Amino acid sequence: MAEAVLAKGDRVVATARKEETLADLERQYPNHGRAVRLDIADFTQVTASAQAAINAFGRIDVLVNSAGTGLVGAVEEVSDAQIRQQFETNIFGLLDVIRAVIPLLRQQGSGHIVNISGMGGQVSFPLASIYHATKYAIEGISESLAKEVAAFGIKSSSRVHSKPVSPAVR
Repeated sequence: MAEAVLAKGDRVVATARKEETLADLERQYPNHGRAVRLDIADFTQVTASAQAAINAFGRIDVLVNSAGTGLVGAVEEVSDAQIRQQFETNIFGLLDVIRAVIPLLRQQGSGHIVNISGMGGQVSFPLASIYHATKYAIEGISESLAKEVAAFGIKSSSRVHSKPVSPAVR
C-alpha cells in the first residue's frame, strides 16, 4: 500500500516493528517516504510515530491501521495469555494509534482513519474465533467512530480487500 501511494507522488510515513524492513522506501522515495519504528503495544512509540509524521510532513491526512496478528485454535485450547495478546495487538494497539492521531486530525479539521479488518471481520471460520472477535470489533469501532468524528471533518472506515464495508462512512 505504501509503495502504491508513494508511486502516485503522495507522502507516506510507514511504520513497522523493524524499521529496517522499510528502509527501501526511504531510499527509493527520499522526499516522500519515511520509515518509523513502531510497536503498537508501546504507547510511547505510538505517540512518537504520530509526531514523526507531523515533523516530517506537517500533517496527517490518512491513517491506515493495518497491524495485526492471527491466532488459530479452538476456544477451549487457546490460553488466556494468547487471547489477551490477540486483543492487545488487534484492538488495543489499533485504538491507541487512533487515539494518538485523532487530536491532530481534529486540529486540522480533516482526515480519514482506515482500519483494515480483512475478511476475518466479515466471515468466520472454525478454529479462529478469537481472531474473528478482534476483526469484527474493528468493524464496530470503525462504524461508531465515523459518527463520533464526522462533526470534526474526519472520516472513519474499515476495509476488506480494498472495498469499503462500512456504508455509514463516505
